[in-house]
Amino acid sequence: MIRTRIISTGSYVPESIITNRDLEKIIDTSDEWIMERTGIRERRIADASQATSDLAYEAAQRALKKAHLKSKDIDLIITATCTPDMPFPSTACILQDRLGMKYSAAFDINATCSGFLYGLHIANALIKSEAHKRILLVGAEVLSRVTDWQDRTTCVLFGDGAGAVILEGTKEKRGIISTHIQSDGSFSDLIMLPGGGSRSSCSHESILKKLHFIKMKGNETFKVAVRTLAELAAGTLEENRLDPSKLSLLIPHQANLRIIQATARRLKLPEEKVFLNIEKYGNTSAASIPIALDEAVSAGRVNNGEYILLEAFGAGLTWASALLKW
Repeated sequence: MIRTRIISTGSYVPESIITNRDLEKIIDTSDEWIMERTGIRERRIADASQATSDLAYEAAQRALKKAHLKSKDIDLIITATCTPDMPFPSTACILQDRLGMKYSAAFDINATCSGFLYGLHIANALIKSEAHKRILLVGAEVLSRVTDWQDRTTCVLFGDGAGAVILEGTKEKRGIISTHIQSDGSFSDLIMLPGGGSRSSCSHESILKKLHFIKMKGNETFKVAVRTLAELAAGTLEENRLDPSKLSLLIPHQANLRIIQATARRLKLPEEKVFLNIEKYGNTSAASIPIALDEAVSAGRVNNGEYILLEAFGAGLTWASALLKW
C-alpha cells in the first residue's frame, strides 16, 4: 500500500513587522487587549512589491532546496490561497512559471484557513492513486491587502506569509494516516469578503461600503470554532484508534490562542505538545499550518515515527484535520 509522505518543508514571511504597539497609534486598541483575546503580539506585512505568488515562490524554493530537488522533479503544484495575485490565471500557474517549470499541472484551491489541509487531502488522494508522483503544496496569503486597518475587530488578527511542503509516495509505514475535510455553508456569513465577485463586482458603491475588505462576526465564529475543532481533533484520533497521549505534537491553525487552548484541553494535551507561533505572525490563513510545520521541523520538535495532528477552521465555514506519522 502506498502512503503519502511529506519529504520537505519550507516557509517565508515578509520582513516588515506591525506590532500591537504600532496599532495602538492608529486605532482604539491596546497591546493588552489584543494579547488577552487573541494571543497575537505582532504580524508580518508584505511590502508593496510583493504579491502572494512572490511569498509562495520563496517558500517553495526553500522546500525544494531542503529536499535537494529541482523544479523539474515536481509534476503538480497546488496553491491554497484566498488572496490570489488576481482572479485568473491561478496563482499556482504564476508560481509554476516563476519556478521555471514546464508541462506540470497547477491549480489553486480556496478553503480559506483550511485551504492547506484541503490541499493535503487532495494531494494525498492523487499520490495514493498514482496519478501524480511528487506534489508541491503551498499555502500563501497576503491578507494585509484585504484588511480594513480602521476596523479594530479585524485588523489586529491577520498577517502575511507562505509555507510549502513537498509530498511523494512511500511504501514505508509512515506518512499521512488520514485526512478529514468538512464544511457548512449555512455559516457563510460569519467570515467573508463580499466585494469583487459576481455577487458584488467592483464599483464606486462597493468601494465606499468597504466590501473589498474582510468582514467577520467574531463572537459567533469563536463559539462555532471552539466546539467544532475540539470535536474534530477528538474524532480524528478516535477514528484512528489513537489515544491523545500518543500524540507528539498538535499543530493547529494559528487563529486565536483561546481556541487552540480549548482544543488542547479537550485532548488533555500539555502545553509542550502544542506548537504555537501565533504571537509572531497572527492569522495567516492557508499559510498558517505550513509555516508552523516548517518551524516545528526546523526546531527539532518533529521526529521520525512520531504522531502529529494538524487541524484548521476557516470561512465557509470549513474545517479540516490530518493525522501524520512522521
